[in-house]
Amino acid sequence: MESYSDQFLKDVLRRTRRIAVVGVSANEIRPSYYVARYLSLKGYEVFPVNPGHAGKTLFGRTVHASLDEIEGGVDMVDIFRRPEHVPQVVDEALAAFPDLRTIWMQIGVTHAEAAASARARGVDVVMDRCPKIEYQRLFGELRMGGFATGIISSKL
Repeated sequence: MESYSDQFLKDVLRRTRRIAVVGVSANEIRPSYYVARYLSLKGYEVFPVNPGHAGKTLFGRTVHASLDEIEGGVDMVDIFRRPEHVPQVVDEALAAFPDLRTIWMQIGVTHAEAAASARARGVDVVMDRCPKIEYQRLFGELRMGGFATGIISSKL
């Protein structure tokens, strides 16, 4: 497993404004849904990508069938697909977004060759991590137990 410094992850999350979430689900209990929703609530422009849901609306945006349908580019592509699908997603992202800064692969998703291809083009890569979890961890939203309860109490 690759390791990433907290500063590197903070820098990625701070510089990012527009995120394409590939493999997003319309099912509210799926991790891809609540991660994308969380990021949109944190002020990121989230562009949902899933051919099975194309044309629907999630988080106030139309779901795209593919990355090349997104106008104006994105800073980050967040991948919620199995590892065997990653090379195709990375190739599509590199072709669609010449100014892409980050490829982010979700927890359980790694692909060394696709990561090397992105890095060769000057794109930062994060694998086997979740931007929601990292955002919460790095920007003080998680408590010691890992929960952001929103409840103020002296009984911790």
